[in-house]
Amino acid sequence: MYFTLMFNFVIALLVCCLCQKFWIKSLKFGLQKSGLFSGLQRFGLPAVIATLAVAITFCIGLAPFDNQPSFWRVLVEGIIYYIGVAVVEEVYLRGLLQNLLEDCFENSKNAALYAILITSFLFGFGHIFGALGQPLGTVICKTVWAMALGVYLGSIYVKTRNLWVPIVLHFVIDLCGIPFCFSTSNQYPQIALVTSLVAFVLLGFYGLLLLKNKD
Repeated sequence: MYFTLMFNFVIALLVCCLCQKFWIKSLKFGLQKSGLFSGLQRFGLPAVIATLAVAITFCIGLAPFDNQPSFWRVLVEGIIYYIGVAVVEEVYLRGLLQNLLEDCFENSKNAALYAILITSFLFGFGHIFGALGQPLGTVICKTVWAMALGVYLGSIYVKTRNLWVPIVLHFVIDLCGIPFCFSTSNQYPQIALVTSLVAFVLLGFYGLLLLKNKD
C-alpha cells in the first residue's frame, strides 16, 4: 500500500513536469509558498469545522474502542499516509486534470465550473473502489460526499491558484478517519455516515458559492 502510494506520488510529479515542459508550457500548478496561509485563512475554517464534527461522530459511533495501536502505526497510517494521499490526488486531479479541462473549455465563461464538475465526478467515482465490500448505502454516501469535496477543493484551487491550499485542506479532512486506527471495525457507524454526508455536501455547496462570488 505504501509503496504504491509513493510510486504514485513520484509519477504524479513526473507527469506534471512533463506536461508543463512539453505540452502546455503555460500550465501553472501553483506549488508556490505565496498565498498558502492567506488561502487557508480565507477558506479553511469550514473544512476544520466539518472535520471536527465528523471525527466526533466517528468516536461516538466506534466507541468503545477495541484496538490499541502503537504511536508509530497511528503516525504512519493516520498521518503520513493521509499526507501522501492528499498530495497525490490533488496533484493529479486539481493540479493536472482540472487545469487541462479548464484549458479545453477556455472559450466558455463557465470553464472553471465545467472543469471542477468533471474532475469532481471522477474524484467521486474513484472512491467507489475504495468502498467496495461496504454496504450499498455506504458506497453511495462515500461517492456523493467525495464528489462534493471535489467541488469544494476544486473551487478553492480556482480562487487561490495555489495547489498547496487544497492539499492541506484535503489532508485535514482525511484526519477525521483517525478514530478507525483505534477500532477493529471497518464499518461506518450510522451517525458518522449521516454526519459525513451532510457536512461534506455542505462544503460542496460552499465551494459553488465561492465560484459564484467573483471577489
